[in-house]
Amino acid sequence: MAGFLDRAKEQAQRGLAQGKQKVDEVQQQRAGSDLLKKLGTAYYAERNGSGTPEATQNALRALEAHIATHGDAFLHGA
Repeated sequence: MAGFLDRAKEQAQRGLAQGKQKVDEVQQQRAGSDLLKKLGTAYYAERNGSGTPEATQNALRALEAHIATHGDAFLHGA
């Protein structure tokens, strides 16, 4: 009986770890999408005369930093 409970506990812990990993991935994809949206907004504002090149560069740097840390899966819909 103890072996069964140990295996069940191990499976539950593995399932929790996989679930947490998936939640983390989704959160990083959302964060990347938000940064991409901010870059688009900054670029549009700059092109319309209500934004600055500095704001666009800052948004681009933030997006590049996110990609360097978390990858670019959010760009591919994965």
